[in-house]
Amino acid sequence: MKAELHLEDGTVFAGEHFGAHCSSAGEVVFNTGMVGYPETCTDPSYAGQILVFTYPLIGNYGVPELNGHSAADGPAWLSPWYESSRVHIRGLVVANLSCSYSHWTARNSLDAWLKSQNVPGITGIDTRALTKRLRERGTMLGKIVTGENDVPWDDPNRRNIVAEVSIDSPLRYPGRGTLRCVLVDFGTKNNIIRSLTGRGVEVLRVPWDYDWSQEETDGVILSNGPGDPKMCAEAVAVLQRGLAREIPVLGICLGHQLLALAAGGDTFKMRFGHRSQNQPCIRVGSKRCYITSQNHGYAVNEKSLEGEWEPWFFNANDGTNEGIRHRSKPFSSVQFHPEATPGPSDTDAFFDSFIRLLTHDRQTT
Repeated sequence: MKAELHLEDGTVFAGEHFGAHCSSAGEVVFNTGMVGYPETCTDPSYAGQILVFTYPLIGNYGVPELNGHSAADGPAWLSPWYESSRVHIRGLVVANLSCSYSHWTARNSLDAWLKSQNVPGITGIDTRALTKRLRERGTMLGKIVTGENDVPWDDPNRRNIVAEVSIDSPLRYPGRGTLRCVLVDFGTKNNIIRSLTGRGVEVLRVPWDYDWSQEETDGVILSNGPGDPKMCAEAVAVLQRGLAREIPVLGICLGHQLLALAAGGDTFKMRFGHRSQNQPCIRVGSKRCYITSQNHGYAVNEKSLEGEWEPWFFNANDGTNEGIRHRSKPFSSVQFHPEATPGPSDTDAFFDSFIRLLTHDRQTT
């Protein structure tokens, strides 16, 4: 069946439909990663977005089982293959869809998987030309239109989309040791939880607007998530109260932006954002460069930071801020994803550093 991708500037790309037989609308963004489409499609940070893969062949290793667990596993069960329990993208755009697949974890094709998740896709279009247009004109709203099933435009940044992907009530994940950490779920990826529990830390995962400021915990992690950070005013207010306790806080992606807002800084929408697995980030004051996994369309204006806050990392490609930290208190954040999945694990040791901070803080209180 024929399908079309419509952009808000009037551009139309014609191709072939795959996935769910429906139309959808959202913000059109591109990702330059070569692999990792199961993890990427289930990353809640992509909620409300139509995703364009720039790599020309997608689907050749299929997708693993998504819902291969029972009720006995409980609500805190984490899939070993995905970053959440469902697909969050609004639509998928690829140049060439592979209908055949081969991988030892594969249980389904990408086409059948998207059908089961009610997500449409379009293939057979020039994704290079599309990506160049998005780079030149900036991220745009778009629609995947299948047949005659047109839909209205939808801008996910005009609403608090974090509230749509966060959990409704707290969940606890046991650890082997005595350290406890609150994870504020703005659309958290599973591997943040795995990275903590795998190091023995007990995790209390709480909703985005949960008041954790008086919770008994050794530290707090502010997760990744979708949309405009300024839509999360309630979370920023809780964070400001929590910072008064001076316990260790680590922000990741959206959590980084929210920490900057709580510190009195500002954020801005980027032209087309960073969505890839090869973004180079340099630590301020050094020549140390990390290759990082990223997914964000907003950034921190580091010039808006005052007092004892300082830039920690910057992007080697465009110079945008990639991290901040407090000079005297245990507060820091990074724009990139130390938990990766997909992407390189160069910055995985940031979790080790955070846990050492939790241990030190406990020993000195």
